[in-house]
Amino acid sequence: MRPRDNTVAVLEESMELTKRFSFNPKLGIDNPAMTADDTEPASDLSLRVCVLKRENGETFGFQLKVEKGKQGHIIRQLESQGVGKRSGLKDGDRLLEVNEMFVDNLGHKEVARKIQVNGSHVCLMVLDGQVYDQAVSKGRDLKELAIVNRGEGWRPPRLCHITRGAASGLGLNILPIEGEKGKFMMSPVKGGAAEKAGVKKDERLVWINGAMASELTHSAISKMVKKSKDHVTVLVIDSESEKSYARRKMPILPAMADAESMPYRPRRLHLVLGPEGYGILLKQEINKAGYTAHRLGEVDKGSPAELGGVKEGELLLEVNGEPTDSLSHEDVVSKIKQSGHQVTLTTMPPQGKEFYTKLGLSPLLFCLDVPSHRPEEKTESPLTPPVEPQKDVQINPDIRLCELQRGSLGFGFNLGCIQQKPGTFISQVTAGGPGGSSGLLQGDVVVEVNGQNVENESVEDVILQVKREGRSLSLLVVDRRGYEWLKTNGKPITAKNVATTPVVEKNAFSAAEPPTDD
Repeated sequence: MRPRDNTVAVLEESMELTKRFSFNPKLGIDNPAMTADDTEPASDLSLRVCVLKRENGETFGFQLKVEKGKQGHIIRQLESQGVGKRSGLKDGDRLLEVNEMFVDNLGHKEVARKIQVNGSHVCLMVLDGQVYDQAVSKGRDLKELAIVNRGEGWRPPRLCHITRGAASGLGLNILPIEGEKGKFMMSPVKGGAAEKAGVKKDERLVWINGAMASELTHSAISKMVKKSKDHVTVLVIDSESEKSYARRKMPILPAMADAESMPYRPRRLHLVLGPEGYGILLKQEINKAGYTAHRLGEVDKGSPAELGGVKEGELLLEVNGEPTDSLSHEDVVSKIKQSGHQVTLTTMPPQGKEFYTKLGLSPLLFCLDVPSHRPEEKTESPLTPPVEPQKDVQINPDIRLCELQRGSLGFGFNLGCIQQKPGTFISQVTAGGPGGSSGLLQGDVVVEVNGQNVENESVEDVILQVKREGRSLSLLVVDRRGYEWLKTNGKPITAKNVATTPVVEKNAFSAAEPPTDD
């Protein structure tokens, strides 16, 4: 989805992978809207949670915009009888959360994408436009207020993928809760497959293999588990968190879940154009179900594709955040070419796509943002949160102020992030480019851009800020281990007394973004 005139039309087409979801309206999950008075949050702001459910062929009936001179993601152009208006959205509302994920600090295109990949159901937390402006002017922490609205002790649901063990099977017992129709309790066998997959005793079963547990009998669930040959996937939640959702009359959706244990996660790879292109062959196929699939073919050795982590045989799901399932081969190739000197590709193995299709989920709900890397370096380290250094261990953080001049092809570095976590880092530095010559190193955390702190900004906003800076750029960076130590010990990160690195030549080899015409 590409912004046009600062407008992103939200969800024009229903995604096929999520059509299998159905929820029981008798349970109250399609409640039009919840107001602050209903949920009794510990704040004086009128936060509202709107649960949107659309049928096949419907859109969500609103547009999401960014407007000049106004902050936030703004709800506009509500259809008079549309899903959005019926669910409680109002013109001018500011969008704070999508499926319990705070989005006010994210780039506009990324927010629109998060809504788009949800299919038929999505939960939006919004705030009246005037109240939002007043809160921002007073310096209110909107993210904290959103968290408070959920109540104490709240934890998100978790998707657990259980692989059958050779000796003990799934190691799982699912028991009906006496006196509560349609509710079931998990009882994993100690040391068994379910426990190893993260299932905890007395957690509630919300969803199993694509079906809502509330719509199944205990007998049906037992048969489903027995028919599962090698594995079963469940959505579980603790009892206190379940009460939080019930209080707010919200559905518990897989899209809200922690999916760390899922066997397949799409990867968002960031590639920088080389002198001979990206070094990858793209093929179009028609799968058995009749859907178009774009498969990544031969990857040239030493090419940007190989360095970026592209694996031969994987499917291409997105180009720069835009799904490819409805695009022709020519359209996909054109969009890659139009990206200029860098492109972001979302890929995953064919068996992963098949896995999510059977579950009725879009794999794009669970993407991992992967820094550029060589294949032998793997990705586990940058994708797992670093261990916080102990306070009693003294290290010397490598703080650098790097001054860059844009070369013929840009600044010569790429930015990355860990999805759903704050912080932007240098994911790739082009050999011989301005970035490398200025002292930037792969893995450096970006603290300031031209003197402005960006630690809490999304990677999309940092990239936009870099692009706005013209031909000169100043980056305050620190090595990852040093950054964690400084944060743990409460020490400031400033450019004071940091030696400035030399300005580089203007004939850089590569870039993180296309050159400007000026």
